[in-house]
Amino acid sequence: MIAFVCAMPMELRPLRRQLRLRKSALGYTGRINDRPVIGVVTGIGTARARAATLRLLDTMDVDWVIVVGITGAIDNGSPIGTLVLPELVVNGADGSEYRPTPVPVGSARGTMWTTDTLLVDPAVLADLRARGVVALDMETAAVAQVCDGRGVPWSVVRAISDRAGDGTVDAEIVGLTHPNGRANFPAAARYFVRHPAAVPRLMRLARGSKLATHRAAEAAIRAVG
Repeated sequence: MIAFVCAMPMELRPLRRQLRLRKSALGYTGRINDRPVIGVVTGIGTARARAATLRLLDTMDVDWVIVVGITGAIDNGSPIGTLVLPELVVNGADGSEYRPTPVPVGSARGTMWTTDTLLVDPAVLADLRARGVVALDMETAAVAQVCDGRGVPWSVVRAISDRAGDGTVDAEIVGLTHPNGRANFPAAARYFVRHPAAVPRLMRLARGSKLATHRAAEAAIRAVG
């Protein structure tokens, strides 16, 4: 079985729709060219990603895990929707490194940096850029750690939804999403009242996220097919 692992429901949604996945006890199941697949949502952050991946591998006979979803670009010139297929994934908390199985949808390039901390400081981003980091996320290294420990091949197919250094995302924006990856509508309503001028920025972020989730899902499906 192939497992698509996403942090948030919005990242899984395009896969559910395109593959017509059906709700199951652990996630959403279906087939690609007679190959069984499952899509699961882990929630945001390394702890939730690690726990959900352990539960997945303990419960299902998975022979390939593909992390699918959005990512924040280090370079402010990176086009929204660009696929990110890293050569290396690093856990920013301890420096541990993981190498994904390549996928046949593009050339692998650069390093993905997994961190539970929102990184927006220009000096920090410049240092990461100098070290070959091209994108940031909050789950991939945790998924990789579990998969490597179990001997299960894993890959990453993400797409750029925003740029870490352009001011689109800040701590308040991150708080508009629950830890389980679902939208926090009360928090969003309060945010709009306090920051009415931020509506265009949020709309831009929403469009970027939608484009990125669809690009990542389409590429992940091609990788399997």
